Amino acid sequence: MTDNESYNPWTIVNLVFHHLVDQGYHPVLGESGHPGEPAAQLLRALGVTPVVGGTDERVTRENRAKLAEMLDQQFGPR
Repeated sequence: MTDNESYNPWTIVNLVFHHLVDQGYHPVLGESGHPGEPAAQLLRALGVTPVVGGTDERVTRENRAKLAEMLDQQFGPR
């Protein structure tokens, strides 16, 4: 595989939680407060590098390309 695949990290967390529930467990992500860091720890344990904000890198690239296109249309090539 030449390109790194990226996933929304919450999709992976959701998949793991559904699997655990199907096995009869009652998973809780963090005892209280924001679940971001416990979710990131779960992803790291699965070998997935979480991205701050959980944004899929492909979406970020597409958004930047679209913005560049809009700027070129509005203001001309930079």
